[in-house]
Amino acid sequence: MNKILFSGLLLAAGLTGPVSAQEPAQQKSLASTLNVYVFPSAGQAADQQSKDEAECFQWATTNTGVDPFNLSKETAAAEQQAQAQQQQTQQATQGAGAKGAVKGAAAGALIGEIASDDAGEGAAWGAAAGAVAARRRGRAAQQQATQQTEQQVQQAEATEAEKRSNFNKAFSVCLEGKKYLVKF
Repeated sequence: MNKILFSGLLLAAGLTGPVSAQEPAQQKSLASTLNVYVFPSAGQAADQQSKDEAECFQWATTNTGVDPFNLSKETAAAEQQAQAQQQQTQQATQGAGAKGAVKGAAAGALIGEIASDDAGEGAAWGAAAGAVAARRRGRAAQQQATQQTEQQVQQAEATEAEKRSNFNKAFSVCLEGKKYLVKF
């Protein structure tokens, strides 16, 4: 086709700028979603790479027992459970000072009556001591619950990281067997 005729067709079609094919929005590949970098070292086409990635994802999931897209859900559930346990401990230790004061007053009244025939003074001293001791035990229980919660969350995160790493290794091995260069 002659250049003038082609230019005339472009003008008639309303295309006056440089001609370029608009590419569809590029979607993330399965590997890039997993933060795994894959290069087709044997010149595989993009559709073949996508198919290979899907096969390797399935193979890695089967062989490791890990689905990386569900790991975050498991960790979130573990964190929620740990926080619920911490809240239960806080509720259980709430009012510990008052409960300790009542118990201390009863014990103090008994001791005061026996020691000096003054149950009132003994009850007052017992109530104060019981309240202080109960509050200390309550705070210690809350601190322990907080530490346990933090440890459970850290353990869940470490387990998730280990599972994700094992999955990525299996996924990579499969892709390397299909002639891809893989880094994660």
